Amino acid sequence: MRSICLYFQVHQPFRLRTYRFFDIGADHYYYDDYQNKRITRRIATDCYLPANEVLLALINEYGSAFKVTFSISGIAIEQFKKYSPEVIESFKRLAKTGNVEFLAETYSHSLVALSNPDEFKRQVEEHAAAIKELFGVTPTAFRNTELVYSNNIAGQVLSMGYRTMLTEGAKQLLGWKSPNFLYCSAPHQRLKLLLRNYQLSDDIAFRFSQQDWSEWPLTADKYVSWLNNVDPSQELVNIFMDYETIGEHQKAESGIFGFLRAFPEQLIKSNKWTFRTPSEVAEDLQPVAGIDCPYAISWADEERDLTAWLGNDLQDEAFSNLYKLSETMATCTDADLHRDWNYLQSSDHFYYMCTKWFSDGDVHQYFTPYGTPYEAFLNYMNVLADFEIRVKEYAAETAGIARKETVKATLNVEKKPLTALKKPAAKGAATVVKTGKTPSPNTKTK
Repeated sequence: MRSICLYFQVHQPFRLRTYRFFDIGADHYYYDDYQNKRITRRIATDCYLPANEVLLALINEYGSAFKVTFSISGIAIEQFKKYSPEVIESFKRLAKTGNVEFLAETYSHSLVALSNPDEFKRQVEEHAAAIKELFGVTPTAFRNTELVYSNNIAGQVLSMGYRTMLTEGAKQLLGWKSPNFLYCSAPHQRLKLLLRNYQLSDDIAFRFSQQDWSEWPLTADKYVSWLNNVDPSQELVNIFMDYETIGEHQKAESGIFGFLRAFPEQLIKSNKWTFRTPSEVAEDLQPVAGIDCPYAISWADEERDLTAWLGNDLQDEAFSNLYKLSETMATCTDADLHRDWNYLQSSDHFYYMCTKWFSDGDVHQYFTPYGTPYEAFLNYMNVLADFEIRVKEYAAETAGIARKETVKATLNVEKKPLTALKKPAAKGAATVVKTGKTPSPNTKTK
């Protein structure tokens, strides 16, 4: 049977409060707690909890025939713990079935792989530790933020010990090739790649409830027929999307929950497809070709590139100024600074600064809490200015403590008794003392 890999991204950023110029240096708390709580709890009610119940029911009914994959960002986990702990418990129930794979990713849902390899590695390790603590499993496959991928990133991921990675089946990556196979990185062939079928994924994620779409309404029967029409020689279809698609972007009244339940059932009963996780796919299948990707791609917008986050001067300046602080933050032990460092790296902050207006502009406008990209930029840069002041003060204080410790150590050496620094007297000299004779002033001690 051919394989279906069903994967969901779970992420919620810590949204910033309105932070004005006069707050810089005076107020070090940056977050809109009211909005963060309100949005997290709303999406938990509309999406996470009911969708998890549907998936758990499928697993209970069909056992190993149904499997699903998640990546949950570290800061989403923090918000669930803070505002909706029942979501964590719901995911734990899924994890206990053994039919769910949890992927590694950046803790902050950040674009750090494009800037600092050491910070990238730190975040991945912090995220893997969080997944292990929550669900009792260590991730073995990797998914970068927004499926951002390049040859360089592939090398970094491989060096961390991961052998399987997810990314977008972008046209500039594949050319004439189909995404419906397992591939590998051309320069790093030990890293296997699962490529998103963006046509079949976006039919659910973006077009499901669009009544002006020629294929509306999308039923389970119709969707399964599309899958069955995939060339029989193509052994794998990867359906990747935001988990918030279920019940949040596509509301319950659209029929999305019934669809989520029905299309896996029909696929299982057809005996033509089996659900597998990325690690299982990488173990069961062999790559058909290597993929060369010198320039970074993503799953965002029509271009499938980085312009959603790094496509204008506003975004570039904010991104550059943030990661100028990497060297100091690499050794930072201050818990509050470390928290803010994680939260400020979320790719969402740069996404809000995007100035695209046409077909992709509507999507960006849907997600942003700001009136304009320029408001998003000014607010973020005010926050970043205050954060930078705190980082510099921490660095100066740490350097001062280090200097004091060095001086103290030096003084301790200088204050040692002189006798403790002298060499033992030679045997001959000791004999002279014992006999009571006094050495002449010109006598040299060897």
